[in-house]
Amino acid sequence: MDFTLEPLLKRPDLPQLVAALNSQLQREKLARDKFLRELTPNMKAEFIGGEMILHSPAKAEHIRVTGRLYKMLDMHVAKRNLGEVFFEKALVHLTRNDYEPDVLFYERDKAARIEPDQVLFPAPDFIAEVLSDSTESRDRGVKFEDYALHSVAEYWLIDCDQLFVEQYRLEGQVYKLFQKLHSGSISSLVVPEFEIPLAALFNDEAHRGFLAGSQ
Repeated sequence: MDFTLEPLLKRPDLPQLVAALNSQLQREKLARDKFLRELTPNMKAEFIGGEMILHSPAKAEHIRVTGRLYKMLDMHVAKRNLGEVFFEKALVHLTRNDYEPDVLFYERDKAARIEPDQVLFPAPDFIAEVLSDSTESRDRGVKFEDYALHSVAEYWLIDCDQLFVEQYRLEGQVYKLFQKLHSGSISSLVVPEFEIPLAALFNDEAHRGFLAGSQ
């Protein structure tokens, strides 16, 4: 993100602004520490902009699509020893916020540094979020910006109602739309040789057929 401090540095009330920001950041730190202490494995929650966000139960199709992508990606990555894939409950701990992406991938070197008892995870190389009414604004907003700022190289947004995938690639510190697909196949820009038909995301029969053919 391109920005300059010059306008702020010229403001006569700069000390007051800095004091207010430091006070806000201290309140956020205390709230975040409390969030991390009290978070349990049974909770689906994130910490964004100083607040804990509790997620409502997901629709069946959201769960199905997330699970299909995880199975296909995990099988591909495990078979080729490319790294590691996680599914929903990995808490990605970034500079200011904590997220639980739907599906995420770490390349081999990063995956090797993840300890068995680790509960806070670094920024991954690939993230996919399945859109819902309650999360779309964040998936396209703060997460879109934050994942890019933390060098997540590839980001998919999956719509299981309108049956499309938006594939974004990182350019500098911002995401650019690489393609939006309603049919055909999609190939990852980050996970070597990972290519799937969109039908295998949205249809059980196509999904089972893909898995059987990839054994």
